[in-house]
Amino acid sequence: MKETVEESLKAHLLTIYPEHDPVQLTGRLIEAFWPNGTLPANSPRAPSNALWSERDSIVITYGDTFRDGKRPPLDLLHEFLENHLDGTITGVHILPFYPFSSDDGFAVIDYTKVNSTLGEWDQIETIASDFKLMADLVLNHASSRCAWFDQFRSGQAPGRDYFVTADPESDHSLVVRPRPSELLKPVETVDGLKHVWCTFGHDQVDLNFSNPEVLCEFVRILRLYIDKGVRIVRLDAVAFLWKEPQSSCLHLPQTHELIRLLRTLVNFDSEEVVLLTETNVPNEENLTYFGNQNEAHAIYNFSLPPLMVHGLLAGTSDYLKGWMMRMPPAPEGCAYLNFIAGHDGIGMRPSDGLLPEEERVKMVDAIKSFGGLISTRPGRKGNVRPYELNIALFDALKGTLEGPDEFQLERFLCSQTIMMSLEGIPAFYIHSLLATENDYELREKRNHNRSINRHAWAYDEIRTHLSNPESTHATVFKELTRQIRIRASQTAFHPNATQFTLQLGSALFGFWRQSRDRQQSIFVIANMTAEEQAISLTELNLISGEGWTDLLTGWTASDLYEEVRLRPYQCLWLTNRPGS
Repeated sequence: MKETVEESLKAHLLTIYPEHDPVQLTGRLIEAFWPNGTLPANSPRAPSNALWSERDSIVITYGDTFRDGKRPPLDLLHEFLENHLDGTITGVHILPFYPFSSDDGFAVIDYTKVNSTLGEWDQIETIASDFKLMADLVLNHASSRCAWFDQFRSGQAPGRDYFVTADPESDHSLVVRPRPSELLKPVETVDGLKHVWCTFGHDQVDLNFSNPEVLCEFVRILRLYIDKGVRIVRLDAVAFLWKEPQSSCLHLPQTHELIRLLRTLVNFDSEEVVLLTETNVPNEENLTYFGNQNEAHAIYNFSLPPLMVHGLLAGTSDYLKGWMMRMPPAPEGCAYLNFIAGHDGIGMRPSDGLLPEEERVKMVDAIKSFGGLISTRPGRKGNVRPYELNIALFDALKGTLEGPDEFQLERFLCSQTIMMSLEGIPAFYIHSLLATENDYELREKRNHNRSINRHAWAYDEIRTHLSNPESTHATVFKELTRQIRIRASQTAFHPNATQFTLQLGSALFGFWRQSRDRQQSIFVIANMTAEEQAISLTELNLISGEGWTDLLTGWTASDLYEEVRLRPYQCLWLTNRPGS
């Protein structure tokens, strides 16, 4: 007999809030998520890989990536998506589009409104009607300028109990931090001086989820987002959600149980909603957010960006291959979200235990030489460690560990081709699709390293670039969208299709994908070096009696003993049955 939503929620709440009345809290959560007399389904939705297919891919963008000084940026974004990516990209992640005070949206002032400089909810809903919309639920912290924090300072309900406070004399040495700033911020309140917890920065004050009122607030916010058309909910910085004295305050059991509670809510809802956890942590820790098929539907493949960039800079597949061989397939009803670039930098923590320290140092030095910046975090021993590499991906791949060379374009395209070939759903940062370079002016203006990779295009300027076939922007955009369209018709590229790592030496990176009906195979072979490489087809164990064609070039193997020569950074998608 299947559990009801009431029974499921009660079980979660007994774990999270053992000192509170679970029956009362269950009723409040149901009322928050299904208001106005709407009712949950009689039974939960079972885990299913039908939530996504090989046709799915996502573009990541800020709401104001395109500006013309006249129309709302969200209108421009919608126009760009319709004119240039309709029929290619199926989903769009619009980074925080709410009123904010800092961190380009991640210090939220009001979770229920759209930033007026971008547009209104109508524009968000219009985009959601044409593309699968992903939006951020910024759970861990809120802006120090939000109404809740004003209430905290003045001792008024409900905000007075919404934020985490701590004794500055207590030992917080075990707390894992992603930023070098002080953990606690002194704040004058009507009740005297208090010290609020700030995991990410002093304008982003951590919310107190040990207070169930905070959970109820965010369940109402989640309902609003779903009603506005959001179908992928990105749980931002969720790993830091729960605080316990004398602990790391990272990945705590209550955090996982809260995610399971949110999964229960969306499983009983009439809309199909995907929960995606954003946990920029070492690989084994990241994998725990699948839970037992009862937490995140999808997790970011955070180890992929640093390993991919290192592999292409160093000209070796060894570390990338070693990681992939140990990666489990995503459980039923779950998927990886693959990406190489995003609005943040290239995270280095997810390479812990995967890249030797000397290789990390070489990579950092190369990124610096290509104009990149390095953001740091405090280490356990009081030292400072690289946290992320802040650089536009196109510039990050302008050369090798030896310095710049003439293969920037080929190396960059190679990174994206491999990424979209791997098990999982591919996500492309808009500035990767457009080959946007480092924005030093914006970095200086905002005094924030991450701004180097957050350029805002003048709308007419980017359209001019894309209409010029000689421009690098047009070359990259045309080739990547061509590959995305090819990929979309290959069943062997379903996010949950079989994946097997090939042993082809250090210079080549190869893996085999097979469709779930076992009818299509695709062998993905990539040259990771600036030198021509050769491979005999006998190394791939291709099935005889079938024609084998490279989807990217149209080349067909004349026999299975042929030797294939790959140009620097060339990729092959060698298949027995090209999709239609």
